[in-house]
Amino acid sequence: MALGIEYLDTGAMYRGVTFEVLKRGLEATDVDAVARVARTIRFIQTRDSLHVNDVDATAAIRTAEVDAAVSHVAANSAVREEMRTRQRQWITEHGGGVVEGRDIGSVVFPDATLKVYLVASPLVRAQRRVAQHGGDVEEIARAIAERDQRDSTRDDSPLRQMPDAVVVDTSDHTVPEVIDEIRRLLLERGAALRSATSESDSATGDSTNGLSS
Repeated sequence: MALGIEYLDTGAMYRGVTFEVLKRGLEATDVDAVARVARTIRFIQTRDSLHVNDVDATAAIRTAEVDAAVSHVAANSAVREEMRTRQRQWITEHGGGVVEGRDIGSVVFPDATLKVYLVASPLVRAQRRVAQHGGDVEEIARAIAERDQRDSTRDDSPLRQMPDAVVVDTSDHTVPEVIDEIRRLLLERGAALRSATSESDSATGDSTNGLSS
């Protein structure tokens, strides 16, 4: 909420589907069964929690079991279609927001006002994960690298950096520092949009349709 707008973690949605798939004893590679779960699943999501079909899955979606299966679920085209629909509906309901995910700037919201591509090494990401949830750093780093490889080579909505995205390397920065940088980028982008709109209005002789702050 540092930017004054709502936040959606779309990765948690895919993890939520994976959690429910495993809870039902289904195989993450069973395309049709997983798709059925995705179409009927109910989420209650906040900044800090996720309830799946009325079960608090906040901690469960970060387990090694979910880590190992989530790429298979996320590669399911029917699942991605359902999640994209829900993500776009969320934006409509909230009038915008900060949306985090692996295909947000490339597929879900290709015309987003600002696209930020956050990067950090698998080791740094693993150290952060261990600090939050425990586990073995080397094992988690290896799993992260493997997931990055799978996600970047999948057929549907692969993980990729868009040409118009701003790359922010978070490896040596704290969360508040990253938030400050994103805030700066957003304010900078907003000022540029207001300037461009003002110039367009002046060129057409119309000064009534510019963006207001």
